[in-house]
Amino acid sequence: MTRQLQRIIATTDVHSAFEDAMPLLTHLHTARPDSLVVDCGDFFEGTGYYRLGHGRIERRILTSLYDVIAPGNHGWAHHFEPDLQRLTVCANAVDDASGDSLFRRLHLADIGGRRVAVTGVIGLQAFNAIPHSQRVGHRATDPVQALRELTLAHHHEVDAWVLLSHSGFDEDLKFAAACPFLDVIFAGHCHSDQYGPVHVGDTLVLKGRELAVGYAQADPIGQGWAGRADLFLPTWRKLSPELTNVQREIEELSRQLAAPLGTISETYRYRHPDRRELLTEVATRLHTGLGAEAVVLNETALRPVQLGDTLTLGDLLATEPFGNQLVHAHLPDRQRDVEGLRARLAEQAGPLVTAPAPLPNGAHTVLTTDYLADTFLPGRTQQAALRLGQAVQHVLIEGEHP
Repeated sequence: MTRQLQRIIATTDVHSAFEDAMPLLTHLHTARPDSLVVDCGDFFEGTGYYRLGHGRIERRILTSLYDVIAPGNHGWAHHFEPDLQRLTVCANAVDDASGDSLFRRLHLADIGGRRVAVTGVIGLQAFNAIPHSQRVGHRATDPVQALRELTLAHHHEVDAWVLLSHSGFDEDLKFAAACPFLDVIFAGHCHSDQYGPVHVGDTLVLKGRELAVGYAQADPIGQGWAGRADLFLPTWRKLSPELTNVQREIEELSRQLAAPLGTISETYRYRHPDRRELLTEVATRLHTGLGAEAVVLNETALRPVQLGDTLTLGDLLATEPFGNQLVHAHLPDRQRDVEGLRARLAEQAGPLVTAPAPLPNGAHTVLTTDYLADTFLPGRTQQAALRLGQAVQHVLIEGEHP
């Protein structure tokens, strides 16, 4: 069947949130015949569905429902799988040695009688947040410069420009001011309460709700574009056989994730824990229990969820979704100013939790995650006795100690 495209529908930062995937699946399946379906990155990682399924569900949804996707810092490596690389566009991700583009820079589509160019960018902060081992040999160039070069090369071929950005809403407002040739910017990465639509000159900036809750939509109207952000609503529409199989796999993983691990301690029972509070208790226990000179953890390692009275495997994997291994990172002499190191790490990796606070200067090692060590601490590391998720479990379950 030939599709007659009339609009663009965009998701972002789904993060493997498939606890209630039917609204997303049915809406996109129903809209696909007359909609270009796109994603702005971070479709992978964030729940136990990814940890147990290793990306199978995400891959099948993307290849069944989506036309174009932009890469995010989570799931970066998956975009080099052949089926997903064919869908991926990014104007500013290049091979570090040759400067050649890692992905297609452009996708062309006819939408509402217009020839539309769809491209993507990954923000420099987001690129630097990719685990170092996954981006060796890769480089992100200045997004604005990459977009200007792309439009100069192809402006005569298209009527409109649409950007899928994994940079953050505030950065996208700056892109709109610096690149007035862009008609629509679909934002991602930021997890903020900004959804738009916001007009910057003639450019429309908007974002769908994260975690598979909602979407953004842009429609060509007159000489410009109209946009809105909306929620996926429950529906009983029939799915294709491929998506029915996806839903069955989600249900099977849901049964595994419901496995109980123990009774939640009174401190955290029936709460949506503050991740800084939770991580502070984790760091304090690690400092005393493992005898580490210093503990440094980044707040973004945790994504706490609403808890009941029993901790399930799903609760734990959603709270610590990235499978971080704890490591002892040995500091070279030039990094023995641990408070100075903490300040630099906070600038690069976001808010940190440390134990003790303040950190002792002259420490030889810090206990941290393999992500922080591999990405920002080039010295020698030694694997610790447990993973971060195990340490979180010890804190959440009453009577457990690392």
